[in-house]
Amino acid sequence: MGTDEITVLATSAQSGDALFAVQVRMQPGGGPPVMHRHAPGEVYHVLEGEFTIYEAEAQAGVVRRTTATAGDVVALAGGTAHSVRNESGADAVAFVVHAPGPPMEGFSRAAAALAAQGSPSMEDVLAIAAEHGIELLGPVPGPG
Repeated sequence: MGTDEITVLATSAQSGDALFAVQVRMQPGGGPPVMHRHAPGEVYHVLEGEFTIYEAEAQAGVVRRTTATAGDVVALAGGTAHSVRNESGADAVAFVVHAPGPPMEGFSRAAAALAAQGSPSMEDVLAIAAEHGIELLGPVPGPG
């Protein structure tokens, strides 16, 4: 998806729909271009490089920025507005689990199929996201 490489390690079907596990490799500058929200929770275990996680704190009305490096584990509750980016100068790799799995697996597979056809339009991306319960919220705050 984009420049991000996702390798499926465990499908939703293999876990009775409980989870979807992947390895994510992001090139520098990679990651979703917008803040987003979805029902499944996520756990990132950073294996290489660093990921910058933006997480909206609903009650405080602010976005928290955290940099996770190799060995760090970051959990994001379902329904949390967030984004995960690679703001470093090197590739970043993480083991990621989504629970429950079907929404994120469906989105990942649909987005990969769309990307294989060429550069998708924003309308196509929005339609796929909505179909899989992903709400796109707006720009990711700049590095800082």
